[in-house]
Amino acid sequence: MIGSVTGHDALSTPGQSKSSIAARAARLWYAERSSAAALRFMRELDHAIAQITESPHRWPEHLHGTRRYRLDRFPYLIVYREQNDRVQVIACQHGHRRPGYWRDRLHP
Repeated sequence: MIGSVTGHDALSTPGQSKSSIAARAARLWYAERSSAAALRFMRELDHAIAQITESPHRWPEHLHGTRRYRLDRFPYLIVYREQNDRVQVIACQHGHRRPGYWRDRLHP
């Protein structure tokens, strides 16, 4: 799940989040090539969200007050920020395409 979180339940994204849509599009892209690759992508994404939720300060600062988590086996970053006691996932960004395209999501 992509969004905002407090503890293990504190992950948030606004509405049908753009980060969720991007993650779904990536999964579909992998699924067209290999169902096993799509499954591995989703497992790694779930693992990333769990790691971020457990210890949000562990990963490096990124742009505009965000942090980033780089997936190990796939060229994707999870861009997130902490707000109060929640973690907000801003983007599931391909690591080699359109860096920073998500900046407008930082301001409501």
